[in-house]
Amino acid sequence: MIGMTVRYDEVLGPLRAAYDARAAWRDGLDKELWKLAERQAFRDRLAPGARLLEIGAGTGQDSAYFQDEGLAVVAADLSPAMVEHCRAKGIEAYAMDFLRLDFPAGSFDAVFALNCLLHVPNRDLPAVLASARAVLRPGGLMFIGVYGGNESAEGPIEGDDYVPPRFFSWRTDEQLVEFAADFDVVDFHPVELDGGHRFQSLTLRRPG
Repeated sequence: MIGMTVRYDEVLGPLRAAYDARAAWRDGLDKELWKLAERQAFRDRLAPGARLLEIGAGTGQDSAYFQDEGLAVVAADLSPAMVEHCRAKGIEAYAMDFLRLDFPAGSFDAVFALNCLLHVPNRDLPAVLASARAVLRPGGLMFIGVYGGNESAEGPIEGDDYVPPRFFSWRTDEQLVEFAADFDVVDFHPVELDGGHRFQSLTLRRPG
């Protein structure tokens, strides 16, 4: 991975193009069992009928699950093609990026962000987390799941077959938790995966 200094607005266009082109393919992917377990664990923390916003929702597989579980779900993704897949599943969905979440302050009980904040450069992650925090009610919960590791690095990854190549930001455990300093940490744990990969699971609460 190549080190670089990039801003969020610079990566949006390439990310949108990359995910628009792969939306149909991604919609056909099956979820790994460990992702299902992480999703279920977050669901179990929420009250019946909670209002949930999924950011970086992709084609809406997780949003559909939460909706089937009786939650009031809204999905947001920067890719219009992904948003169309969400809507085809009966999900209220909008094309939005993380810095421009156009919802009233405190209007959600929960925010779910799985494998999307790894596309946000570190320089802009505090602003993105503030944007998500603003739409959470006091006491509301946020789930952040990203791939990370023992080292910090930013840039495209070797072998990425998306066109154009996507930007990634990999953070250490300590970095990730430090970025969330304006929240209370409910739970943090890593998930060790095959091939030496590592997933960071972070559940946060907006202070009330």
